[in-house]
Amino acid sequence: MGSDVDSNPASSTDEWKIRNFWTLGLVQIAVRTGWIFKTESIIIPAVLDTLSGAAWMRGLLPMFSRASYSLVPWLLNERLNRLPQKKWALAASLSGMAICFFGLTLLWMLFGESAARWMPTAFLGFYAAFFVCAGMTQLAFGTLQGKLVPATRRGRLMLFGNVGGAAVAIAAAWLLLPLWLDTGDGQFHFIFVISAICFSVAAVIGWQLAEGRDATRGESKKMKVTSSWEILRGDRSFRRASFLAFLFGTSFVLFPHYQALARVRLQIDFSDLVFWVIVQNAGTAVVSLVAGFIADARGNRIVLRFLLFGLFLLPTFSLFLSHDLHWGRSIFWGVFLLLGLVPVTLRTLQNYTLELAPGGDYPRYLSTLGLCIAAPMMVSPLVGLAIDRWGFDGVFSVVSVFLLAGWLQTFLLAEPRRAPIDKPMPGRLNVES
Repeated sequence: MGSDVDSNPASSTDEWKIRNFWTLGLVQIAVRTGWIFKTESIIIPAVLDTLSGAAWMRGLLPMFSRASYSLVPWLLNERLNRLPQKKWALAASLSGMAICFFGLTLLWMLFGESAARWMPTAFLGFYAAFFVCAGMTQLAFGTLQGKLVPATRRGRLMLFGNVGGAAVAIAAAWLLLPLWLDTGDGQFHFIFVISAICFSVAAVIGWQLAEGRDATRGESKKMKVTSSWEILRGDRSFRRASFLAFLFGTSFVLFPHYQALARVRLQIDFSDLVFWVIVQNAGTAVVSLVAGFIADARGNRIVLRFLLFGLFLLPTFSLFLSHDLHWGRSIFWGVFLLLGLVPVTLRTLQNYTLELAPGGDYPRYLSTLGLCIAAPMMVSPLVGLAIDRWGFDGVFSVVSVFLLAGWLQTFLLAEPRRAPIDKPMPGRLNVES
């Protein structure tokens, strides 16, 4: 059974604060362990290549994932805001993620690499439903983090979740993935069921949070699009962060194509995917180890500046390696090391937004941020078509330019810790519910 506290979380005892810190960290570890078996940059594109092989179909992955990740939380953020306790939303959404992957397990066990035309559609349907649940998980987790964890400890929570999660996930992947990928035929149903089990464990852990009850709020009479627009119009600091989020979002359109670039140009097969998955998660752990401490000590803005510079280098670096068969095959794993920057950037951007948001308005700010990140993914199928027609080089170069603009945008961001955390930032208008 989960635990409740009668008082407001802001006045909870140190014992409850410590418990919640570790509980949220364990949720992250369980989710990251499940996530390594369904990595968007490696495993899932390989599944789609098995079913289809078309770049435009790989291009649907970022659109489906980020649209579900962002639109559904945006539509439901007011409902989450009105819940007296948010931990039940977290547990329910994690349970939904598990159910979707149990469904994918059953689908693959029954039909496998079926030549039926409906298989890619069925797979993508389950995957889109999964990301509806994953989007709510992200929103609920971020809201609970803002409610239960002080700003100066969120970097350490990111560090604990990412480093601990990477250690457990890498060990699991090292032991299990070779059993199902080295054969060359991709026994993906075993991979899917491990993800489902991990998400189920995360849901059980989420029930254990000690969360006080918030005052019940009346339903907002404003349309959600008006609410988000007022935040963007009235909060200059968040408007700059949202533009950075849009530019950062362009990095996701290339996620499914890095492994395809290597497999097409460097003749790399399934057996190399295991090492790439491990390297990517190790990269996330190492970066989190540094970023978490810096974020707590000096703020999230400077961390974003370093992370965006690394992401700007990523597309060009991958193209360079793909044109050299010898060096490319030897060190293409470096591309996936840099891809480990992406989840750290996403979490840091969310933590930055939590500091900008007026107290209690975390769901609306986080869901609006998610919309900005998701916007570039709406053209990801067109990106796949462009790769099918003209190749990788031009598309990767264009995305690199967008990421360079994102890095430059970090120099325009405000630093929330220079203003009292419970007062509006300069340039912010009060946005009422």
